Amino acid sequence: MQTSAVFSRRAFLWMAAAAGMLVTGVGGAAATSAVAQGSLRHLTERRMLGDLEVSAIGLGCLPMVGYYGGKFEKKDMIALIRRAYDSGVTFFDTAEVYGPHTSETWVGEALEPVRDKVVIATKFGFGVEEGKPQTLNSRPEHIRRAVEGSLKRLRTDHIDLLYQHRVDPQVPVEDVAGVVGELMREGKVLHWGMSEASSRSIRRAHAVTPLTALQSEYGIWWREPETKTFSVLKELGIGFVPYCPLCRAFPLGNITPETKFEKKDRRATLPQFTEQAMRHNMPFVELVAKWARQTSSTPAQFVLGWVLARGEHVAPIPGTTNPLHLDDFLGAAELKLSGDEWKAFDDEFAQIDLMGHRADPFTESQIDHS
Repeated sequence: MQTSAVFSRRAFLWMAAAAGMLVTGVGGAAATSAVAQGSLRHLTERRMLGDLEVSAIGLGCLPMVGYYGGKFEKKDMIALIRRAYDSGVTFFDTAEVYGPHTSETWVGEALEPVRDKVVIATKFGFGVEEGKPQTLNSRPEHIRRAVEGSLKRLRTDHIDLLYQHRVDPQVPVEDVAGVVGELMREGKVLHWGMSEASSRSIRRAHAVTPLTALQSEYGIWWREPETKTFSVLKELGIGFVPYCPLCRAFPLGNITPETKFEKKDRRATLPQFTEQAMRHNMPFVELVAKWARQTSSTPAQFVLGWVLARGEHVAPIPGTTNPLHLDDFLGAAELKLSGDEWKAFDDEFAQIDLMGHRADPFTESQIDHS
């Protein structure tokens, strides 16, 4: 597949610049210095998650710990977080299990000087405190230990938005909501939410302590929340925070069927990223590239713009370790297509047959299907 047939010139230039950064290491000193000399985008659009105001685009801080491969320096990731803030991002997402602890520690240090001007979201729900980070744990005593640890690492006396990372089938959600409600009355948590929760669990938890947001995977090629939870979110006035809104970078043009992922790259274990699935799903990449050209946007801006167009209660949290990629996807807020244009894209997308599930069996087993 020829580059000229897939990418707009603008997208190609972004990728070329990013590739140049990789010569010295993503976010390395030379790259950071060069990028810092350029003008920053300034994101001004805001969204409401319930009664919590956040920037329309947040920053997911999971990739910084090597979730998609690579090893990144603390100083470079702190510089990236601060660059996001300087660009108008006020919504930062982390979790105790990211690292574990590394992401929270870096987010806390990066945002300490502007703590009262940002919204920090973190999560509990895995047995990190007990040395079992892959095991679900939402027991009340664990939640309190997890929150105390997060407060210390984040260098703050309160968490703006605390999520239950995954529903724990061993602990009634009413008990979880009750403990979080106590933490809110103590001033340690201001708002709370759930991640990958079913409508049934959302209703049960919300009845005890009202939820502010649901966080779930959502993007052009994974739309399950539309039929699983959107109606209850609308009914209860709960905001929606999509993670992986860039479809794990697949439609952005730098992944081919021949791409080999590092062993520790999350995509190496996902059915959507087998060589067979990637080859089968290339029409999705081509469709995004075509629409990016037609709308004078980059593939990242188009894909993220699609998510932003889902509603004013939606605030996606794309992640990155690369300043150029950050600058690129923040431009999605400037992409304004009509409802008819988005429908035309969706009509074309509906003709594509996609292969591969979004999660491996173990991960899927920890997602709430109640």
